[in-house]
This record gives sequence, structure tokens and C-alpha cells, in this order.
Amino acid sequence: MKKSLLIAITIIFYFSRISYAQSNRDLPFVWENATIYFVLTDRFENGDPSNDISYNRPQDGPPLRNYEGGDLLGLINKIEEGYFDELGVNVLWITPPIENIYGSVPGAGYGFHGYWAKDWTNIDANLGTNVLFETFVDIAHEHGIRVLLDVVLNHVGPDTSTDQNQSWPDEWVRRDPNCNFQGPNGTIPCELVDNLPDIRTESNDNVSLPDWLLEKWNQEGRREREENELNDFFTRTGKSRSPRSYIIKWLTDYVRKYGVDGFRVDTVKHVEEAVWKELETEGIIALREWKTNNPGKKIDNLDFWMTGEVFNYNAPTMGRNFTGDGFNVDYYNNGFANLINFEFRFNADEGLESIFSRYDNLLQNQLGEGKSAMNFLTNHDTEEVFDRNRQKTFEAGTKLLLTPGPAQIYYGDETARTLTSGGGATGDATLRSNMNFDELTNPNSIASLTLKHYQKIGKFRREHISVGAGKHIKLQDAPYTFKREYDKNGFDDKTLVYTGNDNDFIGALSVFDLWADGTELQDYFSGSLGTVANGTVSFGTNFGLVLIGEPVSQILGVEEIDASNLALVKAWPNPFTNSVKISFPTTNVRLQDVEVEVYNILGKKVLDNNGVDVKDDTILIETAHLIQGIYLMKITFEGRNEIVQLVKK
Repeated sequence: MKKSLLIAITIIFYFSRISYAQSNRDLPFVWENATIYFVLTDRFENGDPSNDISYNRPQDGPPLRNYEGGDLLGLINKIEEGYFDELGVNVLWITPPIENIYGSVPGAGYGFHGYWAKDWTNIDANLGTNVLFETFVDIAHEHGIRVLLDVVLNHVGPDTSTDQNQSWPDEWVRRDPNCNFQGPNGTIPCELVDNLPDIRTESNDNVSLPDWLLEKWNQEGRREREENELNDFFTRTGKSRSPRSYIIKWLTDYVRKYGVDGFRVDTVKHVEEAVWKELETEGIIALREWKTNNPGKKIDNLDFWMTGEVFNYNAPTMGRNFTGDGFNVDYYNNGFANLINFEFRFNADEGLESIFSRYDNLLQNQLGEGKSAMNFLTNHDTEEVFDRNRQKTFEAGTKLLLTPGPAQIYYGDETARTLTSGGGATGDATLRSNMNFDELTNPNSIASLTLKHYQKIGKFRREHISVGAGKHIKLQDAPYTFKREYDKNGFDDKTLVYTGNDNDFIGALSVFDLWADGTELQDYFSGSLGTVANGTVSFGTNFGLVLIGEPVSQILGVEEIDASNLALVKAWPNPFTNSVKISFPTTNVRLQDVEVEVYNILGKKVLDNNGVDVKDDTILIETAHLIQGIYLMKITFEGRNEIVQLVKK
């Protein structure tokens, strides 16, 4: 009985976590098609209960305004479990993990969210350590997941009684007036809210490090190292020792030391726009340095990337220039490749074509090459969200993940996590409830069903860059059908989507001349395969959504194999480093009797018989020239074929 290569490779992907991670690591990626998972680390998963009470922070804040236990180890565990792989996530945006103030603010509680900085050079102990942060980034990269670090440059943490002897001095920050949000002058040189000291980002004056910070570093045994690094930075850049320059150095250290791929910048309009260009420049330098020093860890050659929160930036309406609150600023021309789009949550009430055509125009025309806007339905700050009561979770997932441009999943969107948590929680705390993994134990719960819906579309999006980055073209109104095509940066991809009602698409579906007869296609929603014949394809699906694309594994284009005997050869060591051996269940094996072809996950043949040798009935393959990743080797011997999965570590 013959079975296609797709089945063999699918078995490999689903039953080997290592190979799944490696395969995702090699998938094509462009930021315009990014699926970004925004997580409040403290609210996601508790991997290490021993750090739940750090810096003697008691659990005495208002409901959902204490530290709840989530940490970096919890994130690592979920990455390795495959949670994000199965969801199609290729970017993790985490709230600021830096050390926050130790005390609480009446009514507002503790800095569990990470936006109340105390020491930019250290990971907050409630979340983990600097060493663990490096591990987190490394493991994310192994799974093909980029890391976006949330950063704050306009304010420090509030002054509290606990931290009263460790406040930032007046040469660093201003404590009045409060902002009135009337144009730049009423938004930048002022406190965002009362008791949120504003960093003097406009200043070029040399300032000293506060004594309390130097003493803190001294007690932690790292003062000399920190001061030497600062001296090196200011010598290299020639910058004054201004408040913003110190912080830019500290923030970009997470790029230089650990390989963070980009920043999500908080409160963008509260800082002079030229400062963001400075931050981007240093970020680019830092990431290039890290990739040069860590060629085995990097997952691409892309430059540092920045997105920003310009509150109430409505991308389709405003285009490139933010024109709210008395501003008229092109932040895209000041360091940002992307801005968070506050309009999508309102557009999501419209029909599919209205949404898709609007955002296709935004991506392809309004913003310019390499620029994009990040769409979201819910987040941690904005109480005006789409589907607050989680009554339309399937609709939400479909619209968010199929709209052109980067998509931001806020943690728990995919599991219908409550946004009306009750229990005395008020304000933005209701948007920051603990992740509801416990509800996934029931396969018929709304959490489980919503997750499955997001996973199907998320996988389609991750494996096909045309979904978010391609040109959108409506093909017909009834049933509503569209295609996406992408042909840039060395990538060529196309997808086709049918939408309607259950049982609408059981029969043959036109492929609108996108694929030739004989092409094998997959419906990512049902998981079914079909082959194009007479310009149509049939999946026999009962679902009212059909997501059509070439299976990623089929890119290899290897002929069918005989799956009746998968014990033809044995490969070892696997994972391998500089060489791998293949043995046969027979003797007197000759090279001319064996055909060897090795492909990377993108379908490129990287090795054939010219790169192998046979000794003592064993094939020896030298692999020092291959980069880390997953490979598929086709062995043809004695009229039989076998596919062997290889992983280079």
C-alpha cells in the first residue's frame, strides 16, 4: 500500500516535539505576517512557586493587583510543551521583565505588569533571573518564535513608602506638572499620571547614577561590571550621560546579550520622536552584534524590529501620521516598523470583505514598504474591546487571524479567558485575570473549542506568509471567497479561502487557476488533503470554512514512498553534529545501489550521493556544512524508498 510523503512527515511532526520545534524554526517569516502572542508573564503560568514572594512583597493589594505567580519558567514550560507551536505563534511579546519597585501604590497595587521600573539591568525576581531570561529566549528561538520585549522609556515606577530611599533624583525625572494631553507640550514634558515620575528624555545633560543604585549593584557584586559596560557604551557612542542614553544602553543590553528580536515600546507619544530613532539605531547595532557572535542560535538574518503603542492611533483612518491629541507625527519615519492599531477592535463588527479590503489597502498602499500596523481585539489597557463577554470567540479568531497584517493574540483570547473577572477587581485589572488553562481539561468547554479554532487558523497563517502579508483579492461574493498571493524577499506563496455555512463545501471547489492539475493541497481547517483535477479540488469537509494551501511538507516534492516497511535503514547519531551514519539490514551494500537525497525543510536539496561514502555496509555522510535544523533524507535501495528524519543540533 502506498502512502504519500505528506503522511510520513505529518507523523514526524506530530509525534516528535524536537522535530516540530526545528521545523517551525525553519519556516519562512516576515513581520507583516507575524502572529504575536502578547502575554502578561505574571498571569500566565507558574513554573516556579519558590519565587512567588520576592523582595518581601506581601499579597495585600486590591484584587488582581498583586503578583500572582506567573514567571519565565512557566513560559518556558509552555513553549516546550508545544502550546505556542500548535497555536501558530511565531512572536512572543512579554510585558517588561525588569526589576520593578518593591512597594505598592494605594488602589493600584504592585508592579506585576512590569511598567514600574526600578532597575533596568536586572530581571525581577518574581519572574526569574537574567540567566533564566537567556534560556527563555534561546528556547523560544529553537521553536522559531521571536521575542518582543516590552520597554518603557518615559517613566520610572511610582514613589512608595517601601522604596522611599531608592527614588530617582530630580536630575533624572520630573514630578510635575501632570499631562493635560493637549499637543506635544501637554503630553511629553509632564507626568503621565500623578506619582509616575517622568524621565527627562529631552535632556542632554550629564547626570550621575543615584547612590542607592550604585550601592545596590555593589551589594549584588556587579557594580564594577556595570560601570565598565557603561564606560564602554559612552566611549563607543560619544553620547552624553543623559538619562535617556543610560536607559537606551540598559534596554539594548537585552538585545546584545540575549538576542531579543525587537521591542514593543510603551507610551510612544510621551517621548520626543527623535529619541525613538536613537533607540532603534542602538537596537540594530546590538542585534547584529548578537547574531554575529551566536550564528548557531540565530533563526534569521533580519534586523531589529520595533512596534509602538501610540494610544488611539487608528491606522486605516490616520495612515502614516498620528493626528490625534494635537499631534501630527510620522512615527514610522522615527524608528518604528510597526504601530499598534487601535481601530481594528471597532472594525471587527463589519463584514469580512469590508475588513479585509480595508486592511489590504493599509498594508499594501497606505503605510509603505516594510511598514505595518498590529491588529488586536483585546489588550491589557483598553476596556473598549471586541466581544468583552466572549460570546463571539470563533468570529473573533477568524477575523483577527485572516486579516492582512500582523495579528496580536492577547493571552486568553484563544481560550475565552474572562475579561469580566469579578471578585472585586475593577478597571484594567479585569482585563488581567489569570490564564484559564484549567478550563481546557473539558474538551467540550468554550475554552477548548475556541482554542481548537484558533489553532487551525493559526497553523494556516504560520505556514503560509501570504495569509497576512500577501495581496488580498476577492474572487466571489457567494460563497465569499478570496485569495492571497505573496512574491517578495525570495518567498512565493499563495492561499485560497472559502467561507460559508457548514456542509456548503462537501463537493468540488474551484482553485481559480491558482494551482495546476495534480497539485496536492491541504484544507488546514479540516486537515483533509486533496489533489487538483480539472481545476477543482475536493476535501469532503463539513465545515463552513476552508483554508487551502500547499502543505509545507509537500514543498519537498519527493515522490511517494513505500510505507509498508519503515525499517529499511537506521540513522545514528540523531540528532547529529558533524556527521551521520546510515546502516542497512543487509551486507555488501554498494554506493551505486543506493540513492541518497537530503532536503532542508524549505524543500531545497542540500546533499546527494556526491556527498556520501560507504564503508562496511554503512553510509557515512559528512554534515559539517549544514546549519542547525530539521532535514529529511530520502533513501532509495533495492526498489524501496524510505524517508528518514534527521535533526542537526
